[in-house]
Amino acid sequence: MGSRHLEVRRAPGGKQVGMATTTAAERRARARVEYDAFLAVCPSRQLLDRISDKWVTLVLCGLGDGPLRFSELSRQLAGVSQKMLTQTLRSLERDGLLTRTATATVPVTVSYELTDLGRSLHGAIRGLKAWAETHMDDVLAHRAAHDG
Repeated sequence: MGSRHLEVRRAPGGKQVGMATTTAAERRARARVEYDAFLAVCPSRQLLDRISDKWVTLVLCGLGDGPLRFSELSRQLAGVSQKMLTQTLRSLERDGLLTRTATATVPVTVSYELTDLGRSLHGAIRGLKAWAETHMDDVLAHRAAHDG
């Protein structure tokens, strides 16, 4: 039989509102609902892995000003291969962060645009990109000093 732990529940002000015992399985189930990325079983870790990817960051920043066609995005993201950009766009579409719109022209025109969910992440990602650009000289100096 699994072990049970006493859990004290408190209201936001710190007042005790109840006590209950929970099993390890119940605590893991609650952790999945509460999404605590510090827990190994938390699915939010997969999302953090996705959005911390260099190309994901740059695609989200690139689409921040509005929709772009694949070729426009590819030109903006110097160094990205067609395969990597395609994989990145597909994963972001799957996660609901962008939409892909194909227009019936000759040849077919495909554009990508952030969804509301993608726009909600854009500000944080844009801030991360700006921080990296602002502090790159400091980081390079620290690397040089560390490496001797």
